[in-house]
Amino acid sequence: MSTSALVAALPIVLLVGAALLGAAALLRAPARIERRRARLRARPFPAEWRGILRRRVPMVARLPPALQLRLKRHIQVFLAEKPFIGCAGLDITDEVRVTIAAQACLLLIGYARPDCYPRLRQILVYPDAFVVERERPLGAGLVQAQRRTMAGESWGQGQVILAWSEVLASAQDPADGRNVVLHEFAHQIDQDSGAADGTPWRPTAALRQRWVAVMAEALEKLRREPSDVIDPYGASEPAEFFAVATEAFFERAPALAAEAPAVYAELAALYRVDPLAW
Repeated sequence: MSTSALVAALPIVLLVGAALLGAAALLRAPARIERRRARLRARPFPAEWRGILRRRVPMVARLPPALQLRLKRHIQVFLAEKPFIGCAGLDITDEVRVTIAAQACLLLIGYARPDCYPRLRQILVYPDAFVVERERPLGAGLVQAQRRTMAGESWGQGQVILAWSEVLASAQDPADGRNVVLHEFAHQIDQDSGAADGTPWRPTAALRQRWVAVMAEALEKLRREPSDVIDPYGASEPAEFFAVATEAFFERAPALAAEAPAVYAELAALYRVDPLAW
């Protein structure tokens, strides 16, 4: 090859080399993340945090010992990776962080090494219920501003917003089927696959089709017949049905399994746990 040809080819060689190095770095990233998470999971769980779980999250005491241990490991990863932001003057303490993380990680305990809410960037916490503004289309290009008071909200851009007072209240009764943290983090799981539509990621087309069929039938039934187990708010849309069904699955498993066995089976397959055994 002549010198001029070699000089002309050099930029292409450099670009190819840079691309190969970038691809190698991307392939190494998951392994590096998992090694870091393994170190976090191996750390002793702080005694102060155990006290917070006993005081604030009584549902943890219902779990089998092996799942309690796994939950604590997931909490350590969650708290190392997800930043909390206090709003309206709320101080973010370990009490706030551990109480919320424990309930968020309940949705992950069926997995030994979950990808811990990959799209979640931060958790915003208000002292009490907060007000959000929404625009409702009226037609002809007109919109109406609406103000809503909220206990929690999940955004597809990677934020969960929670009211601390509501977090505490809903955690104290682990059998009432109402839990704002479970609800909003179910939305995050739903949003992992794109927009919240009530259809979280499933590994095969057959499983996705079965999920959609089961949940659509249960949603229509809820719209026709009030339920003592599934919150009527779930009748508003598929995404909300999935979130309230998740609350019932973890907090009122026997009642949900009796009333809607197909829904229970789909959630058990998704979360890889069987709360009936607790």
